[in-house]
Amino acid sequence: MLNELLYVIPAGKYGKNELVELLKEHPEIKFVSLVGIDLAGNDTDEKIPMELFIKDMDEFFQGSAVQTDGSSVVLTGIATLNNAKVDIIADPNVNWFVDYNFEHIDAVIGKPVGTLRIPSFLVHNEKRVDSRSILAESLSYIKKELFSLFKKYPKIAGLDHVNTSEIEDIVFTSATELEFWVKTPANKAEVSELSASQVMQEQYWQRTRGEVRTAMEQSVLMLEKYGMSPEMGHKEVGGVKSQINETGHLTYVMEQLEIDWRFATGLQPADNELQVRIIVKEIFRANGLEVTFKAKPIIGVAGNGEHTHVCIMAKMKSGKMVNLFSPTDLKKDFISGIGYGAIMGLLKNYEVVNPFISATNDSLNRLKPHFEAPICIVTSLGYTPEVVSRNRTILAGLVRDVTNPMATRFEVRSPNPYTNTYIATASIYLTMFDGIKAAIESGLDTKGLEAELSKEAGAPGFYLETDRAYRSEHDVFDDFSDEERGRLFGTPPATVWENMQSIEKYPDKVAVLTAGNIFRKELIDGFVAGALVRWRTELVKRIIPENLEIVRDCKCLHTAETAVDLDLYNWKKINSLRVLLAKDTVAQKSLFSRINDAIKNEEFEMASQLQIEMSNKMSELKTLYVDYKKNMIHSL
Repeated sequence: MLNELLYVIPAGKYGKNELVELLKEHPEIKFVSLVGIDLAGNDTDEKIPMELFIKDMDEFFQGSAVQTDGSSVVLTGIATLNNAKVDIIADPNVNWFVDYNFEHIDAVIGKPVGTLRIPSFLVHNEKRVDSRSILAESLSYIKKELFSLFKKYPKIAGLDHVNTSEIEDIVFTSATELEFWVKTPANKAEVSELSASQVMQEQYWQRTRGEVRTAMEQSVLMLEKYGMSPEMGHKEVGGVKSQINETGHLTYVMEQLEIDWRFATGLQPADNELQVRIIVKEIFRANGLEVTFKAKPIIGVAGNGEHTHVCIMAKMKSGKMVNLFSPTDLKKDFISGIGYGAIMGLLKNYEVVNPFISATNDSLNRLKPHFEAPICIVTSLGYTPEVVSRNRTILAGLVRDVTNPMATRFEVRSPNPYTNTYIATASIYLTMFDGIKAAIESGLDTKGLEAELSKEAGAPGFYLETDRAYRSEHDVFDDFSDEERGRLFGTPPATVWENMQSIEKYPDKVAVLTAGNIFRKELIDGFVAGALVRWRTELVKRIIPENLEIVRDCKCLHTAETAVDLDLYNWKKINSLRVLLAKDTVAQKSLFSRINDAIKNEEFEMASQLQIEMSNKMSELKTLYVDYKKNMIHSL
């Protein structure tokens, strides 16, 4: 039955009449959903009867068939209460996917009911205002500007093998990797147990078993049916060994997994990622397992990253594809002049890219030292061009193969599975183009550009900031102190508020994003406003209540008869923290109450500072309580 289903309609393969005939041949596809992506990365979903779609197909591509309003999507400050109409326009230039409900079988034909999901654009006041549009139009703008540069500067450093006048098209390729935690419902594991397993590498690339193995294999096979070209699925660093009951089933699962698939071009990588998340979550759920794509589902244990690989290719008039990041001689140079410009542009302007990558409390919880997640703005190229090496402690690293010029790319390590890939990718490419333009106009050769990227803090550069360093082949976590990292590579934001403030703090860097008037100011402001609404709402409605439960669960475990001096000492410190965090007195409000008051009074800078203090105190409380519990030897 599975082989008889239609999973994907490739872009440009069918004309209108052929498409109608195809859909009539698959009566199991009963609905159509136009999938627009708002500024928060949420996808719209609706059930439109297939008969209506076929009857009024042209209207779906003109924006007159489907509308929503501002309350249904995150377009903060754009679709307002008194001007809320948003049109949804289908995109015919990308793959369309069929989402099947395997719990709803058509009784007549015996097949699961499917919904054709068509990636779409959101239009308000005759302007596109959605995430997909930002990426699509940004790539078009960069392509046009690159052609202008090539015409003015036909000789590009490190690209002696490329005749720029023979370039027919510019192709933007990217790919993401999906990490996720999977567990059996209601199960929890001690952080200390998970941490020990992580340190001892008991899970990394180990053999999967039982329902986890089945779900992993089914997911990879299903990605093949959708044309995703999966490359592998494997265990990641986090997790503990599963337990098996008397029937042979796994009853205790707490594992971290990763699935990778092949790169694509333009908007397709982000569209693919959205469909992959749906597939993985549904398949694991069907196997009795819960999946979370949260960036940091368990504090103190490895989080979920979604490393994003980016590259720029040239399609020559001969039909040959050329990697514009790869130099003519891979053993002489790390990358071409365009490659150097790209990484310099990203690093110089990353303060205004970061808000669009890490826009939630969860995302910033992941970006902590010693968990293979980037904490400062720095890159690594390797020790020598002849010998490839990889540094996993930096923000964006060079991936290359001296025998394969097509493999050269940059891996941006900060995104997570809930990063808005459309806007993040647009921001990455826009800032990369700023550096590419500077590198080409500088007239420097590859060695001069390498020297610019490798300069020490305090040394002036033609493009990079004087007081910063941007390249390190060291372990950024262990080989630098906190003070040294901050001085050399910048101090990372600790809260969403701090991160979003970069938009106001660096207007010159924001201008890089708004060049071309595509990522317009109202779109940036709408994204930031929406992120801050979610930040303060989650802080008050979720984080503080969750922390309050943790405080309440830290109960006194000793009695006068069983206590020793250490128990009394530890409990005194624990209880002092509990009062500081959660209990108001006549003289002093608790930390939780002070945060609530700051949010209520719109004192957001104060709320941000208090959030940092709360996070530190909660970590201290948890550590103290674990030590306190370990000293209990009597039954409770």
